[in-house]
Amino acid sequence: MFTYLRQLWHSEDLRKRILMTLGLLFIYRIIAHITIPGTDPFALQQFLDSRSGGGVVGVFAALTGGAIDNFSIVMLGLSPYINASIIMQLSTVIFPRLEALSKEGATGQQQINRYTRWLTVPLAFVQSYGFLILLQRGGINLLDLSFPAVFAPMIFVTAGAVFLMWLGELITEKGIGNGISLIIFTGIVSGIPTVVSSLFIAGEGKMAAFYLFCIVSFALLVMVVLFTDAHRLIPITYANQGAGRGVQGGIPIRLNQAGMIPIIFAISLITLPAIVAQFLSTAPRFAKVVSFVNAYVNPQNPSILYMLLYFLLVLGFTFFYVSVTFRPEEVAETIQKRGGFIPGIRPGKQTAEILAKTSNRLNLWGGSFLGIVAIIPLLFTKYSNLSSQDLIISGSGLIIIVGVVMELIRQVNAQLLAHDYEKLV
Repeated sequence: MFTYLRQLWHSEDLRKRILMTLGLLFIYRIIAHITIPGTDPFALQQFLDSRSGGGVVGVFAALTGGAIDNFSIVMLGLSPYINASIIMQLSTVIFPRLEALSKEGATGQQQINRYTRWLTVPLAFVQSYGFLILLQRGGINLLDLSFPAVFAPMIFVTAGAVFLMWLGELITEKGIGNGISLIIFTGIVSGIPTVVSSLFIAGEGKMAAFYLFCIVSFALLVMVVLFTDAHRLIPITYANQGAGRGVQGGIPIRLNQAGMIPIIFAISLITLPAIVAQFLSTAPRFAKVVSFVNAYVNPQNPSILYMLLYFLLVLGFTFFYVSVTFRPEEVAETIQKRGGFIPGIRPGKQTAEILAKTSNRLNLWGGSFLGIVAIIPLLFTKYSNLSSQDLIISGSGLIIIVGVVMELIRQVNAQLLAHDYEKLV
């Protein structure tokens, strides 16, 4: 361990990148404590003291990863940028011009990234309005949200979301690892000490369930690590121009091809009824609808129906997202152009069918695992005396942490390898 750390420190470029990453993440944590200007300080203190994470606050905590802490200017987190990225990714399939742009290599990807940044701004502006108004309807009156006074906090929150996006891209460029993922990772990890300390201080009667959840979380951690690296290797033989046997190769198809995208989609949809119910709560004609949603489709009081819908949405979006991003016909065509084939399978259509069949099987198991990991914390909140605020980490947060740490280790090792190679050269 000490040898590894010494190698990191002696690599000048890697040392600068790590220090730059830590510095930018520290700036993010400072910004996360800057309250929206104009907020009533006394009402804010009452809100923080009485906050239990229920109701509308809990709904948005699920959507933004708990970025509502301190009612800061970055309360939206990176959700506008993530939503913009998802929209652009799906648009490259729907619109031929964007699809052609995505195939132009680095230049096309830079243009798509530019479109994503521009799309983030209006999305953040609209989201900020919905966020603030919904908080007010939930009984949290910290700002004057009358027209046109509401525009000032909307601009501050939008600027915070855009600044966070820029900070993430700066970490990717000047630091090490994916900046967006690291910011989300930091937000998740920074909340763990608060949860643990609050339980040890005022968690009478909850410690047994908390220890059990820690054991289950550790077991899930091991399983998620194995799950993240799991893949099916499709053997490929490339024709050799000279004498002898062909060159052997393979195409790895990951068990988790969609990453965190299905859970992000599922959370957005499964929390939508609760958000709509908050808007309709003051209308008597919708009282029955609001009562049904609060009883059966409430993220803060998950029912069996809620967990089943959550699981099915994660599984469904796994198939949907992979069908958009993984094209068996194009992969089969690329293999054929390079003179390759799957042993015993004809190039072209039959190869595409085998790739599609393998991908669908992996999606079934991968999507089911994602769904199970996502609902396990909900089972604890339903069948134990732990609330959603007593859980040190959610299922989706666990997958994010494992994915970010493993990717970071890969990038650090690649940088070390390049550093050692440069010394030899």
